[in-house]
Amino acid sequence: MRPRTVLVAATHVPFQRGGAEWHTAALLRELLARGFVSEVVQVPFQWTPREEALRSALAWRMLDLSRAGPVDVDLLIGTRFPSYVARHPRKVVWLFHQFRQAYDLHEAGIDGFEDTPEGRSLRERVVELDTRALGECRRIFTTSHNNAARLRRFNGLEAEVLRLPLQEPGRWRCEAFEPFVLSVGRLETLKRVDLLVRAMAALPPPGRAIVVGEGSQKETLVALAGRLGVRDRVEFRGWTDDAEVKSLYARCGCVFYAPWDEDYGLVTLEAFHSGKPVVTTTDAGGPLEFVRDGETGLVAAPEPEAVAAALGRLLARPAEAREMGAAGRASVQGISWDTVIAALTGVDG
Repeated sequence: MRPRTVLVAATHVPFQRGGAEWHTAALLRELLARGFVSEVVQVPFQWTPREEALRSALAWRMLDLSRAGPVDVDLLIGTRFPSYVARHPRKVVWLFHQFRQAYDLHEAGIDGFEDTPEGRSLRERVVELDTRALGECRRIFTTSHNNAARLRRFNGLEAEVLRLPLQEPGRWRCEAFEPFVLSVGRLETLKRVDLLVRAMAALPPPGRAIVVGEGSQKETLVALAGRLGVRDRVEFRGWTDDAEVKSLYARCGCVFYAPWDEDYGLVTLEAFHSGKPVVTTTDAGGPLEFVRDGETGLVAAPEPEAVAAALGRLLARPAEAREMGAAGRASVQGISWDTVIAALTGVDG
């Protein structure tokens, strides 16, 4: 039977908004547009100190969301950690990402758990809870093969890849190929906008970059641009409204997007729907599932000189950039919300 009432479980981090929040809001809109009675349920998430991450997960675990007051809930859709540990007899998950600090980030020595008996025990409990709660789901979906591989490796669970589409993809457009590189996203360490700033020092004028976004690394990045002598060619726009972001995509020569081992990367889809090629790196994770080197963009080593060479090639050859951008646009046409909602709500019995 097709579910009628659907709850979307979403982790809430006060005062922060990024891809996961966009993901949740878009999913709710699309469910409502198709006639489902749907709402988002959120619990604030705290992860420092690390004990708080487990406490947040246990708060979700105490919730039985099979009913909401007098209303029976037909389906629960979990999203990122720890929302999917809530209890429901018909639960699916569309996994944006797990608590990576217990997985690949911990393994890489980036913001993980302390190497003490207590820290190791705490991490093991997070992994065990993840494995149990995700194993309860009728179906496990994730946004990328990169995420699915992590889940298989660390938890022994298989997931189906269900790509996250853009909202109203037809509103993105291509107008020109001006000699500037566009970077869009949060200015945080893992997003590696510093790699773009360093590349600009190896890219001669008139090439320039426009950086859209806010984050904890903004002042550091501005200072780096100053030290490298490229402050006049790297423009930090900060927060920018949607209309202007679309305009920048429409006019840029190419898009730089090279986070470290990204889960998915909506920026890649935004660039492709705008008919623009993407420059990324060999260790970027999710974007590599879209960017085919020499076809829809360029894949460089994660080094300033290699990135600069790739950016310089596309800025100097707008005809080639246009061809790659058109190929990128064609490659993402099959990603649709109809497919997503049908898969998520198509659980058995």
